[in-house]
Amino acid sequence: MSVDQHTWSATPRDWWQAARPHTWPNAFAPVIAGTGAAAYAGGFSWWRALLALVVAWALIVGVNYANDYSDGIRGTDEDRTGPTRLTGGRLARPTHVKRAAFLSFGVAALAGVALSLASAWWFILVGAVAIAGAWFYTGGKNPYGYRGLGEVAVFIFFGLVAVLGTEFTQAGALSWIGLGCAVAVGAISASVNLANNLRDIPSDSASGKITLAVRLGDRRTRFLYTALAATPFAVSFLMAAELLPLVLAVLALPLALSGILVALRGATGPALIPLIKSTGQAMLLWAVITGLVLFLNSPAL
Repeated sequence: MSVDQHTWSATPRDWWQAARPHTWPNAFAPVIAGTGAAAYAGGFSWWRALLALVVAWALIVGVNYANDYSDGIRGTDEDRTGPTRLTGGRLARPTHVKRAAFLSFGVAALAGVALSLASAWWFILVGAVAIAGAWFYTGGKNPYGYRGLGEVAVFIFFGLVAVLGTEFTQAGALSWIGLGCAVAVGAISASVNLANNLRDIPSDSASGKITLAVRLGDRRTRFLYTALAATPFAVSFLMAAELLPLVLAVLALPLALSGILVALRGATGPALIPLIKSTGQAMLLWAVITGLVLFLNSPAL
């Protein structure tokens, strides 16, 4: 059947699943942690926090649709487990999926410009780089996600940039606590991406998508995932030297451990999906506890 004759059958539920809500903690966690760091530094602003949340959320929805489109048109999404693929599954026109990606990027850009004008104009440039990074992860002629750099980008954009950017736009400065939060969230966020790519090693290898997991191989990928997923808890103990109650974030450790045990026991394919979910939950819970402790110990309270 030709493309023109194809009956596109994507439902609202398919579009929802293709936005990959299970990845949204990667957007929420850095803003929560960064807002906590800003409050601890005496610079909390609820509306700037809300704008930062819109930016991060719209970016991750955009990158999910962009990945669906770019992987789909390359044919690297045709034999995968996991969430619905609109393009690879021939459920929606590729142009419509691409349009959804750029609509999401547009929302992120509008919120980002408003946040930048309220804090520092040069954040517009940071936002432009983040949007370009979201698109060229799997888009363009030479996507860096196909060169093993996806986890590096996640660490930078959903860790360092998102957390420190959230802190700076509220507090007007950066702190060591903010940096600790950025490293912690960036590492565990990268572990979620790595777990996704661990699951997809067979199909990615067959299609020529050379992710970091493909480069490292199954065994070393599992060890790196474990190290990244454990990083926030090591950071919690380091930050506890500044503020002891920050150690309470280790309450999220059982969620992370459940994922680590799944990885180290050699689960493959669909059996890795619970690992991805529990790691995202651990990241979000760690950020909520850390952000709340920092907020409750802010100078304004």
